[in-house]
Amino acid sequence: MKAFLGILGTLLILAAGYFGMYRGWRNRQSRQADLAPLPAVPEAKISGVEGVYVATTSAGDWMDRIAVHELGVRSIADLAVSEAGLIFHRQGAADVFIPADHLTAVRTDRGIAGKVTAEKSGLVVVTWTHDGRELDTGFRPRRKADTAALTESIATLIGAEQR
Repeated sequence: MKAFLGILGTLLILAAGYFGMYRGWRNRQSRQADLAPLPAVPEAKISGVEGVYVATTSAGDWMDRIAVHELGVRSIADLAVSEAGLIFHRQGAADVFIPADHLTAVRTDRGIAGKVTAEKSGLVVVTWTHDGRELDTGFRPRRKADTAALTESIATLIGAEQR
C-alpha cells in the first residue's frame, strides 16, 4: 500500500508540473496574441543550409520565447538565403519567411531560448522587425563549417538592403 501511494503521489506531482507548463505556454500565447501574422512564404523552393531552427525570442532577451505563430517551436530545418529574404523550411511546423527589408542584424552566439552550445559561435542569430517588435531568431547549422558562410551571406543581404 505504501508503494502504491508513493507512485500515485509521484504521478500527481508530474501531472501538476506538466499542467503548470501547459498553462504557462497558453498564458504566454495570450500575452503575445497581438503579434500580426507572419509574411507569406514565397513559393520558390530554394535549398539551404541544414540545421535546427531553435526559436524566436524578443530581441535582447534570449529567454523570452515567442509562442504565437509557431515561432517558439524548435524543429529540424534548412535556412535558405535569397534576395527576397530568409526562408526557414521547417519539418513539423510552418515555414518562416523573414523579408530582407525586415532584417537588421546577424551575429553568432552561444545560446537562445533553452539551447546553449559548447562553442561561443554555435548559433546564427538574426535580428529582425515584425509588427513594430524587434525579434531574434536562432538557427544552429548542422555543420560547423556552414556558420561563417551563412553569417556572411546574411550580412551581405542586410548590407545590400541598407544601401
